[in-house]
Amino acid sequence: MAGEGDKVRIVSLRGGKGFQDRLFGMGLNVGAEVEIIQNWRGGKMLVVHEGTRFFLGGGMAQKIHVIPV
Repeated sequence: MAGEGDKVRIVSLRGGKGFQDRLFGMGLNVGAEVEIIQNWRGGKMLVVHEGTRFFLGGGMAQKIHVIPV
């Protein structure tokens, strides 16, 4: 799990087509770089990508695999 203030790159998505389509619609696809703004208990996260903030529930966040940038 990434911590607050970390900048990461999405390397894979583990979820169905609906999940992937939802993330693609937000611009969060493989290769996208995001910064973790807040990381709550249960895996909920507030992230920023290209100046836009997104809230990800714990289930969604756990399906996104990242590496540090």
